[in-house]
Amino acid sequence: MHRIGLISDTHGLLRPEALAFLRGCDHIVHGGDIGDAALLAKLAALAPVTVVRGNNDRADWARAIAETEFVQVGEVFLYALHDLALLDIDPAAAGVRVVVSGHSHRPAIDERDGVLYVNPGSAGPRRFSLPISAGELLIEGSTVTPRIVEFDIPR
Repeated sequence: MHRIGLISDTHGLLRPEALAFLRGCDHIVHGGDIGDAALLAKLAALAPVTVVRGNNDRADWARAIAETEFVQVGEVFLYALHDLALLDIDPAAAGVRVVVSGHSHRPAIDERDGVLYVNPGSAGPRRFSLPISAGELLIEGSTVTPRIVEFDIPR
């Protein structure tokens, strides 16, 4: 079994709750709007990291980060991008089982045409009344079990 941590929209804030949740992951996918290169080093200390550039990642350090990434975990292909509205492939036709995104700050899990769409929400600064959250994928063979966890952080 593989445990893939999902995090997005940190905007430079890597909360201790998110770090604790991601500890023990086999891989971490960051869905963009990172906010600070040092944050990626902290995640990389936990597990290998795949990251995509978000619309707010405009500093020089972020220029080398791709806008989309494919990740293979065992038999399962993941596709990561920041803004789901900019999806530039047909995931089902491309053999992708999971699309990971961010941008909206709204945690969501949806399945369409055999493809899971997972947005772990925002693990960074609170936006409006949205929760602070992260997610995970448990992958065993071709079976993927997604989960989103909302952190109990006072408003």
